[in-house]
Amino acid sequence: MTAEPLIEDTHPCFSEAAHIKFARIHLPVAPLCNIGCKYCIRALNKVENRPGVASAIISPEQALQRVRAAKARLPLTVVGIAGPGDALANPQTFATFALVEREFPELMKCASTNGLALVDYVEELKRLRLTTLTVTVNAVKPETAANFYDFVVLHGKRSKGLEAARILVERQKQGILAAVAAGLAVKINSVLVPGVNDAEMPEIAKQFGAAGVRLMNIMPLIPLHRMAKYRAPNCDELRSARDAGEKYIPQFRHCKQCRADAVGIPGFERKDHTCPTEYFHF
Repeated sequence: MTAEPLIEDTHPCFSEAAHIKFARIHLPVAPLCNIGCKYCIRALNKVENRPGVASAIISPEQALQRVRAAKARLPLTVVGIAGPGDALANPQTFATFALVEREFPELMKCASTNGLALVDYVEELKRLRLTTLTVTVNAVKPETAANFYDFVVLHGKRSKGLEAARILVERQKQGILAAVAAGLAVKINSVLVPGVNDAEMPEIAKQFGAAGVRLMNIMPLIPLHRMAKYRAPNCDELRSARDAGEKYIPQFRHCKQCRADAVGIPGFERKDHTCPTEYFHF
């Protein structure tokens, strides 16, 4: 795949320069998730500005209509699926990408996933001409990962606790290696929680930088659900983690932790942290 210059120039979530120039659209077609993150609550509303939230779940056909509308109004370069569940746990994801590829082959396609099912779908994503992939990796040690996840469901089997963490960590590694080998541009997102995985951030960066991952995005915890009593990192802690990780892999420092139905140019942000073009009324 020879998409690197295009990604660097025009993907607003892979490029700090493109972040203020080009638009992306997240299509909320994926309601189901295959793991239980302790910091995640999936929700349908119009008020929360965070991942895992959308106004409504839409069909692949409705998603295509949204792409048409966004492309007519915005400098759109990326069509993404980021939930509100896990993109790869929902067949609607693949149906949507197929529709987008048929009508808008010039647009980049991007998926966000926890990585549990990634190794099973790399070839299908490549067939659909997916350009970029974001995988959330919060730990490389199962003992650390167990702090983040209640369970995983893999091939119909539900696992809990440390066993679930072992499965997820191993499957993430397998999937990311397979995705890189297939030519996909991979970014990892890592949720930083002081006292839980802050000491592990350099090792995450080191391992996946060596594996060929292109970019790392260290994000602050949004205290919710079973991690509501944990604190978010302060600016110095976030900067320190990114600086440490940058020794091994380039860092993306402008993430807005967008909703699953976000639309617009991420860098055009108001003081209330919403994008002027963030939500369309279709």
